[in-house]
Amino acid sequence: MSSASSGAEPQTPAGGQAPLDPAQTVSPATPVDLAARYQRGDFLFTTAERALLAQGTLRTVTETDPRRLASAIPGVLAETGAPLAVGVLPFDTGPDTKVPGHLVVPRTVHRSEGVPSLPREALPAPSRVRAVPSPALHMDAVRAAVFALGERDLRKVVLARALDLEFAAPVPAESIVRNLAVGNPRHFTYAAELPGGRSLVGATPELLLRRTGRTVFSSPHAGSMPRSADPATDRANGEALRTSRKDQLEHAVVIDYLVEALRPFCRTLDVPAGPELVTTPAIWHLRTPITGELADPDITALDLAAALHPTPAICGTPTEGARDLVQELEPFDRDYYAGAVGWVDAAGDGEWAVGIRCAEIASTSMRLYAGGGIVAASDPQAELAETTAKFRTLLTAMGLEDLPA
Repeated sequence: MSSASSGAEPQTPAGGQAPLDPAQTVSPATPVDLAARYQRGDFLFTTAERALLAQGTLRTVTETDPRRLASAIPGVLAETGAPLAVGVLPFDTGPDTKVPGHLVVPRTVHRSEGVPSLPREALPAPSRVRAVPSPALHMDAVRAAVFALGERDLRKVVLARALDLEFAAPVPAESIVRNLAVGNPRHFTYAAELPGGRSLVGATPELLLRRTGRTVFSSPHAGSMPRSADPATDRANGEALRTSRKDQLEHAVVIDYLVEALRPFCRTLDVPAGPELVTTPAIWHLRTPITGELADPDITALDLAAALHPTPAICGTPTEGARDLVQELEPFDRDYYAGAVGWVDAAGDGEWAVGIRCAEIASTSMRLYAGGGIVAASDPQAELAETTAKFRTLLTAMGLEDLPA
């Protein structure tokens, strides 16, 4: 199923036609901090080494089937002469989904290198905060999930909860994005427009994949432990994660899935024997970097994203059963939370990050998301603490570190 929205600029469903627009330009690499130039409506994707800012809309392509979306984009880029497309895939990419992948061919693309050097911006406090579901109900859902794993022959399911924040004035998305980029330099900070006038903003530690020529790189994270301000406690938390049988199992499920998903596309795969410990400002993680060489150079970064997403890191496994359980136990639709966000260029190269540690922003409200992987050994109280720690990425960017989550 394809769809396209109306408006002053050309909007095109997958495979459709629209007038070419010669206004598309690409700026060379500059030292400017592109996060400082971001305005709501733009697409921003930053890492510790470089940033991409895409502005304006030359064409919009929407498609509920991510593989058809991936097939359509090379033709759209060839027709427009544009260098790349940017956008998001939803969490649910199953055959019955009504939430489309949403890609934009921008009018202007800017690139820069280096870590943003912006001052932290002060933000207003929300007028109302509501947890969805309540902490007690989330722990009940974890118990139900643990029971369902055995009943349905599932290895893992990922359950999320949300915080709804309301404000007296429009949400300052630009300030949130800049604070995220500065406060999380090793993350992938992103901002993307969604259908219906919402914005998805976040700073994720997890790269779904990067394609550069024939080289494919994925950096899956699974297994988490909160950081601590006390150095001794923080070190102990990291060591507890490294030796946790529950977290090692959760991580292995993700690695097994990604290796099997990548194998048909790659002539070689390099997979370390075990995970490594990495940190974000809020969380310890287990990570395993995977590198492969593509067998077919025509396979694009978006083709790979469509094939890999959703991984067990944000859904569970087996995928279909885990997705069904997520939809039964979570009291909201994920839409683009736990989707994929990134870009693909005319050569097929690109980067796609996992859409976590994020919020969807409307006019005067926003919804923050945080989730955790549930396996047979999961403890409801520990799972609640994990989601509370993961909310800190957004809350810290908003100056709300002490907000009860």
